[in-house]
Amino acid sequence: MKVYIDRDVAEDLVNYKLRNIQENINKILKRWDETEASIFLEKAKNGTYSEAENDAIDLKQLLLDEKQLNELINSF
Repeated sequence: MKVYIDRDVAEDLVNYKLRNIQENINKILKRWDETEASIFLEKAKNGTYSEAENDAIDLKQLLLDEKQLNELINSF
């Protein structure tokens, strides 16, 4: 089944979702007093942050979602 929506509506929806994802990324980084996702992920991996496993998993997924949405925006 195909659904057609107006391009502007689609862009607004994607941008809304992207902002939400970026806010969640920032919340995780702020919780651990970090500014870069890659640094946080490395510290979570090497044990510097021993209780960060769940946030690291969430952050990886959010970064993947962010990348996919940015690719989608660029295809409009």
